[in-house]
Amino acid sequence: MSSPRRTCPVCAREIAVVGGRFARHDPPGRRSSFELISCPGSRKSAPLLSTAPRLFDPDEPPTPGQQQLF
Repeated sequence: MSSPRRTCPVCAREIAVVGGRFARHDPPGRRSSFELISCPGSRKSAPLLSTAPRLFDPDEPPTPGQQQLF
Protein backbone atom coordinates (compact mmCIF):
# COMPACT_ATOMS: atom_id res chain seq x y z
CA MET A 1 0.00 0.00 0.00
CA SER A 2 1.43 3.38 -0.95
CA SER A 3 1.39 6.43 1.24
CA PRO A 4 -0.81 9.39 0.36
CA ARG A 5 1.00 12.17 -1.48
CA ARG A 6 0.75 15.92 -1.07
CA THR A 7 2.55 18.91 -2.53
CA CYS A 8 5.67 19.99 -0.61
CA PRO A 9 5.29 23.66 0.43
CA VAL A 10 8.96 24.37 -0.34
CA CYS A 11 9.73 22.62 -3.65
CA ALA A 12 6.17 21.94 -4.92
CA ARG A 13 6.89 18.24 -5.62
CA GLU A 14 4.39 15.47 -4.84
CA ILE A 15 5.82 13.85 -1.69
CA ALA A 16 4.59 10.94 0.43
CA VAL A 17 3.13 11.81 3.82
CA VAL A 18 4.08 9.32 6.52
CA GLY A 19 2.97 9.77 10.12
CA GLY A 20 1.67 13.28 9.46
CA ARG A 21 5.02 14.51 8.09
CA PHE A 22 6.44 14.88 4.61
CA ALA A 23 8.92 12.10 3.82
CA ARG A 24 12.59 13.02 3.43
CA HIS A 25 13.30 14.00 -0.17
CA ASP A 26 15.86 15.75 -2.35
CA PRO A 27 15.19 19.17 -3.83
CA PRO A 28 14.14 19.13 -7.51
CA GLY A 29 16.82 19.14 -10.20
CA ARG A 30 20.10 17.34 -10.64
CA ARG A 31 22.80 17.28 -8.00
CA SER A 32 26.07 18.92 -8.95
CA SER A 33 28.10 16.79 -6.55
CA PHE A 34 27.79 13.53 -4.68
CA GLU A 35 26.49 15.24 -1.53
CA LEU A 36 23.14 14.13 -0.19
CA ILE A 37 21.06 17.25 0.37
CA SER A 38 17.52 17.14 1.74
CA CYS A 39 14.86 19.65 0.76
CA PRO A 40 14.09 22.13 3.59
CA GLY A 41 10.50 20.83 3.40
CA SER A 42 11.61 17.32 4.41
CA ARG A 43 10.16 16.02 7.66
CA LYS A 44 7.93 19.11 8.14
CA SER A 45 4.44 18.52 9.46
CA ALA A 46 1.90 18.10 6.70
CA PRO A 47 -1.32 20.12 6.97
CA LEU A 48 -4.44 18.15 7.76
CA LEU A 49 -6.88 17.42 4.98
CA SER A 50 -9.89 19.74 4.85
CA THR A 51 -12.35 16.85 5.13
CA ALA A 52 -11.75 13.44 6.58
CA PRO A 53 -12.50 10.52 4.27
CA ARG A 54 -15.80 8.81 5.11
CA LEU A 55 -16.56 5.14 5.00
CA PHE A 56 -20.31 5.60 4.48
CA ASP A 57 -22.35 8.36 2.86
CA PRO A 58 -24.36 10.07 5.66
CA ASP A 59 -27.03 11.19 3.17
CA GLU A 60 -27.82 7.65 2.05
CA PRO A 61 -30.35 5.93 4.33
CA PRO A 62 -29.38 2.50 5.67
CA THR A 63 -30.87 -0.46 3.84
CA PRO A 64 -32.74 -3.01 5.93
CA GLY A 65 -31.57 -6.62 6.05
CA GLN A 66 -28.40 -8.32 5.00
CA GLN A 67 -26.88 -7.28 1.69
CA GLN A 68 -25.66 -9.71 -0.94
CA LEU A 69 -22.06 -10.72 -0.49
CA PHE A 70 -21.26 -11.19 -4.17
